[in-house]
Amino acid sequence: MHHNKEAFLEMLEEDKGIIFKICHSYCSDPESQKDLVQEVILQLWNSFDRFDGRSKRSTWVYRVALNVAISNYRKLKTKKKYLTPLDNDLVIIDNTENEAEEDVRLLRQFIDQLDGINKALMILYLEEKSYEEIGKILSITSSNVGTKINRIKRKLKEQFKTIEQQ
Repeated sequence: MHHNKEAFLEMLEEDKGIIFKICHSYCSDPESQKDLVQEVILQLWNSFDRFDGRSKRSTWVYRVALNVAISNYRKLKTKKKYLTPLDNDLVIIDNTENEAEEDVRLLRQFIDQLDGINKALMILYLEEKSYEEIGKILSITSSNVGTKINRIKRKLKEQFKTIEQQ
């Protein structure tokens, strides 16, 4: 294995936003987040030679990061980590000005409750990725992406209704 260290570090620099965002979405505990980021970087490094440029690089980074996050999430689910307030500097990644808005908070809460692949779908959807690109990242067809997203959106609407009726 002859890794090109410079190219790898350059890629990390450019795509660290993706890595942090995914890890942040799948982990609420700052310590676990750091571990997950390390794990993702390690996996990227291990498969860096195999990245052939057939897909966009960001697609590949998303795919690796989500795979690591999802399998890690399954492991964690068995030993449930309780949500902790995020006070570390990872929060800077989330720079939505209207974070205070109730809807945004509820949406985040809802997405947090989704399981692995549905959570990945919503993260990518909210990043305004096309169905085609989401399909490439998650290795499913874009029509399947559409179906799944519509199902999640319906669930979301129901949840918001229930909250409003309370």
